[in-house]
Amino acid sequence: MWYRLAKVLLLGAALGGLCLPVQSNTTVSPAGARSALPSSVVSSVSPVSPVSSFSPAPLRIAQTDLSIPPPAFEFPSTTPPARIALLLPLRSGPLLQAAEAVRAGFLAAWEREREGVTVDVIETGDAPQDILATYAEAAAQHDIVVGPLSRSGVTALAQGNAISRPTIALTQPELPTEGELKLPQQLLVIGLSIEDEARQAANWAATDKKVGKAFVIATATAWQRRAAHAFAAQWQQKGKEAEIIELTASSGYLEAKGLSELKGRLQSDQPAVLFVALDARQARQVRAAAGRELPLYGTSQLNPLALSDWETAERTGDLDGARFFDMPWQLQSDHPAVMSYAHAEAGAEQKRSADLERLYALGIDAWRVAQAVAAKNNSFELDGVTGKLTVRFGQGAPSFVRVQQQAVYRQGGVAPVANRR
Repeated sequence: MWYRLAKVLLLGAALGGLCLPVQSNTTVSPAGARSALPSSVVSSVSPVSPVSSFSPAPLRIAQTDLSIPPPAFEFPSTTPPARIALLLPLRSGPLLQAAEAVRAGFLAAWEREREGVTVDVIETGDAPQDILATYAEAAAQHDIVVGPLSRSGVTALAQGNAISRPTIALTQPELPTEGELKLPQQLLVIGLSIEDEARQAANWAATDKKVGKAFVIATATAWQRRAAHAFAAQWQQKGKEAEIIELTASSGYLEAKGLSELKGRLQSDQPAVLFVALDARQARQVRAAAGRELPLYGTSQLNPLALSDWETAERTGDLDGARFFDMPWQLQSDHPAVMSYAHAEAGAEQKRSADLERLYALGIDAWRVAQAVAAKNNSFELDGVTGKLTVRFGQGAPSFVRVQQQAVYRQGGVAPVANRR
């Protein structure tokens, strides 16, 4: 009996020891511990509903020293996509084809890299007031505006203090006669510029020909006059002499009388360089009058065909040796960026327009610039399909430089050459 009594007492002592209260590793009382939670956190917790089954949770060691702050909770990233408005004159008869080409290039590039960005195409006419009103609506609902495409539209935005969002203009503004137009800090102009091509041609010609006078040939066509004056000004900045000679054109061809007079001037003055602010057809006429000995420079308008159409083009060789600038999209099928983006569709028997191809390429590079701006890049370079781009935008005065590809006529076709600085 004594043995059984001792056994019961020992068992009771063991069970009683397991039930002793445990002292928490903290100096805060239970009431104090409860008040450590902010009331906003407590009130946001919803009552737990019954569950039909229970799975034991993994064993966790609780933090009991409340003097150590708990780790900060990081919410998942929920950054909304950047909203881009593509503002194009799709309700304008004269600019419709150009607008459609830019839209096609922009959307083709966006479809390839659309993550984190939404794009809305917004139609405008070509009247400045229409563009201003549509821009205001687009800017209120988007983070970035790409457009306008018309010179008058960009000028109206620049002069009217209307820029309220980062805006990427697709053409050059009309410059006042007395000097340069000061652009707002949120306006970046990336349009194709025949004047820039002419200035680059002057730099190239100055490298090839150290001394001598330049004859600059143009007609009364607006873009030709702009190119001629840009070349002459750049040439004169280098301490060289330039003379602009304006010829008369009829139905796109230079008149014979003017060509005959030009031939006489070339023989008497013997200039060192000839710059033709002309298209390819007119440049052939000048080359026939001037001969092949005189170095001849021009712009992208000396290249009248899309890159793919040169494969089947008739080659005459009458412009061989002529030097000009154009974009990789028009010259280099093996360029990394050119190979990366889809080309505009065309019918099997349809020839592509070289100018519309250039606008399609502008759409691609406009997307790439907008994408970089949306990513908050203030300073960047792109090896684009329209040229090598250097962009400063978002801090101080905006800056955009496009260096196009040098090219030359060889055996009746066009070929890129290594750029010379």
